[in-house]
Amino acid sequence: MGVIIGEQQERLQKALEPFEQETGINVVYEGTDAFATLLPIRVDGGNPPDIAMFPQPGLMRDFAREGELIPLQTFMSLDNLIEAYGEDWVSLGEVDGNVYGLWYRASVKSLVWYPPASFAEHGYSIPETWDEMIALSDQIVAEGKRPWCLGIESGDATGWVGTDWVEDILLRSIGAEKYDQWVDNEIPFNDARVKEAFEKFSEIALHDEYVRGGRVGVLSTPFGDSVNPMFEDPPRCYLHRQANFIASFFPSDVTLGEDVAIFPLPPINPEQGQPILVAGDAFAMFNDTPEARQLMEYLASKVPHEVWASLGGFISPHQEVSLDVYPDELTRQVAEILQSADVVRFDGSDMMPGAVGTGTFWTGMVDYLGGADLEEVLDYIENSFPEI
Repeated sequence: MGVIIGEQQERLQKALEPFEQETGINVVYEGTDAFATLLPIRVDGGNPPDIAMFPQPGLMRDFAREGELIPLQTFMSLDNLIEAYGEDWVSLGEVDGNVYGLWYRASVKSLVWYPPASFAEHGYSIPETWDEMIALSDQIVAEGKRPWCLGIESGDATGWVGTDWVEDILLRSIGAEKYDQWVDNEIPFNDARVKEAFEKFSEIALHDEYVRGGRVGVLSTPFGDSVNPMFEDPPRCYLHRQANFIASFFPSDVTLGEDVAIFPLPPINPEQGQPILVAGDAFAMFNDTPEARQLMEYLASKVPHEVWASLGGFISPHQEVSLDVYPDELTRQVAEILQSADVVRFDGSDMMPGAVGTGTFWTGMVDYLGGADLEEVLDYIENSFPEI
């Protein structure tokens, strides 16, 4: 069971075909857009799927702690997994000392999109540090233009775009270990370092000369539309930080790699190297059967990753997947950015309790961008963490 439906479901099923042909095992996939509701009902009713594909690790962690999932190390070599994925990805599937999650699809969030022809025309250089990125922004302003495309409106989920920014800034500022502590609320939300990350984001988001429409424009512009001014002639914005999936929102006449290109969001603290913030999907096993074990072992190999990668719309966290299988240069570049990252960390809000990660963190971000006092906002988020 998983959340993948439509065209992406067809690609997943193509990736499973070599397994079915080789083993004779029939894989039945159930795609649903009500995964987070339906899966707990199935589990509570004693009828879980053999394997579930989790779009966020929070729910997977809950089932692991309830003893519903099978640790991978009971039938797989963790050393082999680490060799295939790297320690960061394996640790993202770990709960209380056991590894349950096998990562399959990655979303690379720490990307900045830009119009390469306009960069060449104006002599803009790709920034390699945060300070260089701000200097470029100031240069664009000095030339009478707006540097940033930014809008965070997303219906009931409004706020997540801003939380991604804060997570990226924190990861680059305080490093992976302290980032993990913040996600686990060992570093509180009202810590001075978290406040600084919000303020660093606001130096872009609330800078009237950086973004169109000021705070009202940021709050009211749908995130999927916010990049569109980049594709006008001349561009009305030149930089847009967003995950690789934003390409699905581009106008149909935009050619990836020609009309738009990417670079990784630059480091802030050089000691932290080049961190990359990700989201993704992880398989975990409920029923310990020989067939389920064989399928999990197949999913841990590079074969299904390369099948789907060749079909497009997919980035693999598997380090043995050849960059040559990706169907276009920009997708290969996204995959290469992920493979060469010094640090990989998951979207923090997806790791937090739902009341915070998809609740007060989102709404607090909206309140702050709307003019609320930052310290009050951070106290509000901190006080919303459930007591353990």
